[in-house]
Amino acid sequence: MTPDEILRIAAFADGDAGGNPAGVWLGGALPDAATMQRLAADIGFSETVFAAPQGELWRARYFSPEAEVPFCGHATIALGAALARQHGDGVYRLALNNAQMTVEGRKQGAQVQAALQSPPTRSQAAPDALADAALALFGYSRADLDPRIPPALAHGGADHLVLALASRDLVAAMRYELAAGRTLMNAHGLVTVVLAWAETPQRFHTRNPFAAGGVYEDPATGAGTAALAGYLRDLGWPHGGHIEVVQGEDMGMRSRLFADIGPQPGGSIRVSGVARFMSAGNDKNM
Repeated sequence: MTPDEILRIAAFADGDAGGNPAGVWLGGALPDAATMQRLAADIGFSETVFAAPQGELWRARYFSPEAEVPFCGHATIALGAALARQHGDGVYRLALNNAQMTVEGRKQGAQVQAALQSPPTRSQAAPDALADAALALFGYSRADLDPRIPPALAHGGADHLVLALASRDLVAAMRYELAAGRTLMNAHGLVTVVLAWAETPQRFHTRNPFAAGGVYEDPATGAGTAALAGYLRDLGWPHGGHIEVVQGEDMGMRSRLFADIGPQPGGSIRVSGVARFMSAGNDKNM
């Protein structure tokens, strides 16, 4: 197997630009884990998803350049786009390592509109020691937090730390040392940290350091958005059933993610966006 066999798809694009590139491999049976890890490292995207038919489901596994992760939202959106392109519009059931979910893909010209239903969500208050360590990592203090959204551990298929900041400028100022971030995230089982600012009750700006996967920052994070949305529901935030997340602006890769939030505590979150196909080796539409 070679990297040329992997599709390159930018998920949660802002029209014809932006989005988070993911690798997608589709085949009759999954390669062994070592091969998938090697290919993910060769591609170099924050995530590559490998999927193969398994009865009525598609068995899916996700790999960052450095390690396997239990779930990745933007790679799932990219997978939905690839399935729609190769097998037709529809809803596809996925079997992950620890959960089942669905992804939907519908072709719209050169792009695909895709949506995932996340695994179940949950949240709890973050321990003070972890919140303080994360704030120190990024150069923030308690005074920089939005008191309406306390630090939390949130899950939407993977575990994330949510830190809500008091201004857009604070989000833009995020800096950290990758090695120190990896140590902190791995010690606490975190896939990313969600740094968020509430422009309005229904529009958020976020950044997602992904040091646990060897990636400084993701331009669009579906799993983090699902976790954030689930936490907002648990918190009683006035989301009105829907939020928009703008991510990647500070990287020059503006992305847009949309989350539909049902009333059921712990329920799945629907995360949707546009996926655009890229040519191998560069960021251009196919």
